Amino acid sequence: MNLLALAKAAALAAGRLQREYFDRPIEVRHKGEIDLVTEVDLKSEALIVDLLSASKIPVLGEEKAKTEPSGRYWLVDPLDGTTNYAHRFPWFAPSIALMEDKKPVLGVVYHVMLDELFWAERGKGAFLNGKALKVSRVSSLKDAVLATGFPYGIHEQPDKVVGAFRDFLIKAQGVRRAGAAALDLAYVACGRFDGFWEPLLKPWDTAAGILLVEEAGGRVTNYLGEAYDPFQNHILASNGLIHEEMVPITRKYVP
Repeated sequence: MNLLALAKAAALAAGRLQREYFDRPIEVRHKGEIDLVTEVDLKSEALIVDLLSASKIPVLGEEKAKTEPSGRYWLVDPLDGTTNYAHRFPWFAPSIALMEDKKPVLGVVYHVMLDELFWAERGKGAFLNGKALKVSRVSSLKDAVLATGFPYGIHEQPDKVVGAFRDFLIKAQGVRRAGAAALDLAYVACGRFDGFWEPLLKPWDTAAGILLVEEAGGRVTNYLGEAYDPFQNHILASNGLIHEEMVPITRKYVP
């Protein structure tokens, strides 16, 4: 079975469903104070799980699909950017990764409203709609456009989150905060962003995206510059050229 083709098909199917519901009234519930889940998250995960079941590989998803994160398994965020979706802000994506223990070996991220399908396989490169991706060549933080996100628990540690944002805002050319980590990482991979950092993400937020960045020639670590896996709670990704300028900032704000 072609697992990459299966993951692509699942992401595209979820994207079609998300477009179909985008302008409709939908049910929105709170999982936390500002952490939302919509009926479309649940429908998307059910659809993805159903399609991936053909592989006979278990699925660990954000909403209901549960398995142990060991061996070979799918790691799925059916709709990364739920708050955006609930407010009709068109920046969201299904994200699907095939994992071997804590290491992604295949990843797909679908930018639904732009119809951009990103994918990567370990050792085989990263692609956007069939075109090979390379990270940017920006070599100085002062010339870099960065991306970040604010965690749902920002109320608990606002000083660290805002502190990192302040420091990068002063040193970089620009900082963007659009609200979907999977797309931020995909945009680092294709050179639209030069770097990305964020604390307190979940494994399904980053698994596919970090493979995209690495296969496009970028670098992914934790805030301390150490090896990263999706089960850690702070991530730093870049084109590699500005990474050593970013680490001294992020290491001050480890959550």
